[in-house]
Amino acid sequence: MVEVRGLEDVVAADSSICYIDGARGILSYRGIDIHELAANSTFEEVCFLLWAGKLPRREELEVTRAAIGRERSVPREFLSLLATLARTAKPMDALRTSVSALADSDPDAGDMSEAANRRKAVRLTAQLGTLVAAYHRLRQKKPVVPPDPGRAHADDFLRMLNGETARSAAVRALDIALVLHADHEFNASTFAARVTAATLSDMHSAITSAIGTLKGPLHGGANEAVLRMLSAIGSLDRVDDEIRARLARKEKIMGFGHRVYTTEDPRATHLRAMSREVAESSGETKWYDMSRRIEKLINEEKGLNANVDFYSASLYYVLGLPPDLFTPIFAVSRISGWTAHVLEQYANNRLIRPRAEYTGPPYPQPYVPIEKR
Repeated sequence: MVEVRGLEDVVAADSSICYIDGARGILSYRGIDIHELAANSTFEEVCFLLWAGKLPRREELEVTRAAIGRERSVPREFLSLLATLARTAKPMDALRTSVSALADSDPDAGDMSEAANRRKAVRLTAQLGTLVAAYHRLRQKKPVVPPDPGRAHADDFLRMLNGETARSAAVRALDIALVLHADHEFNASTFAARVTAATLSDMHSAITSAIGTLKGPLHGGANEAVLRMLSAIGSLDRVDDEIRARLARKEKIMGFGHRVYTTEDPRATHLRAMSREVAESSGETKWYDMSRRIEKLINEEKGLNANVDFYSASLYYVLGLPPDLFTPIFAVSRISGWTAHVLEQYANNRLIRPRAEYTGPPYPQPYVPIEKR
């Protein structure tokens, strides 16, 4: 058997949710190109697309928006849990624990019907932003801002996080970022969710598995690492010397290259443009300028392209989002894709049980009594 490390290029299942062509830089949800969705769609519309397999009619979109707004609240007792977690737990740990605990209060907890699981998908997608925002407020010892069901998801998240209504440009930038991060085929966290769902465990368990997987630094956290690098460099005039020194030490420059894309990550195309636009509108272009120079150097020196994490770092920072919330905010978007994949797994389920290529001592080995070892 040929060794396949990390299941690279192994097709594990059929899926109609997300199509990627890494050589051509194509990403699509249900066959619709990500560039079209980023330019024309909203996060709520993309949620419906991922869950239902088609773009919504106007009335269907309104129903989806209303449902996400209505389900954004979390039970009051979770504020006490979050307050406890906020004292010591890191953001992804708090999010993982909170989602697991939410299962006990979900009104559809014991119902595994298709309709109930669809309601859970809406509820979890609505609630994740509330959990992240409430956690951040509580660790700052500020009052939690309750959700406003009449607001769009990106708008309400920024309001709950910062305690004030965000500029329309910031809301649109975050909404596009949520669209871009919503799904990415069988990435590690999505596959973890499907493996859990394949056992016919409940949706909250599957999403908890996904969050635990996203927490790993080889999956989530790259954009936070990009910002740490930018902060360490400090200014545009230091970029060339610092990056060349890191390359000479054979350090990995986070935010470049991708396991799937051999050309530019199509999500990076939009994030670069948004990072520039938001930076220019705010009057603070330092982080974008540094990022642009780093990208040019890495492309020249290593032939690598920026991925989705690179420009999301400077964009999120200029939007005023705390760096250690970058990965939880990724989850606020990706929950839409995770739940879509869980629904798809339930609809045509087979237990996911791969085999391993045995590399241990040859069979049979004798059992040696303990006194002779």
